[in-house]
This record gives sequence, C-alpha cells and structure tokens, in this order.
Amino acid sequence: MNKSDLVNTLSTKSGLFSDDDIVRSVQSILDLITESLTRDQRIEIRNFGTFSTRYRKQRLSRNPRTGTTVLVEEKKHPYFRASKNLKQSLNK
Repeated sequence: MNKSDLVNTLSTKSGLFSDDDIVRSVQSILDLITESLTRDQRIEIRNFGTFSTRYRKQRLSRNPRTGTTVLVEEKKHPYFRASKNLKQSLNK
C-alpha cells in the first residue's frame, strides 16, 4: 500500500472528511515523524511499533562498477521495530 492507497482507504471508511483533509492529515503525520527522527527522537505508536534512528559507522566499501575502494562516511538511517501486537496479528 502506498500513500495514495492509504488516502483512498481512509476516505472510503470515513465519509466525514474530504479527500483534501485526509491528504493533509496523512502528510502532516509523515512530516512529524520525519522531523522527530531528524532530531534523533524516538516515536512510539502503541500496538503498531517504534521508529528510531541508528548510526552506521564510517567504513571502506567498493564501487561495484570500477572496483575501487570508497570511504563511506558515518551516517544515520531510520529503523522500525514492530510491536508485539502487530507481530501477533500478522501470524494469526
């Protein structure tokens, strides 16, 4: 499911809001998650999971096309951990 599918599903389930309101709401939530992760804050959504950032250390890698060694700088990447309830609902 992508963002437009999510918006369509939400609009069919709820006749109270316009499609534009739902699009802005979904985008606001995604922006808030992005901003929080940028500030190294952890986001926990009960019964769904947690979003956080993890660091990757500086390392040497290879360019697959040329085979030359490339230094990859330290960087952050997003990490998601599913909650126990989400895992159980998937494995019913």
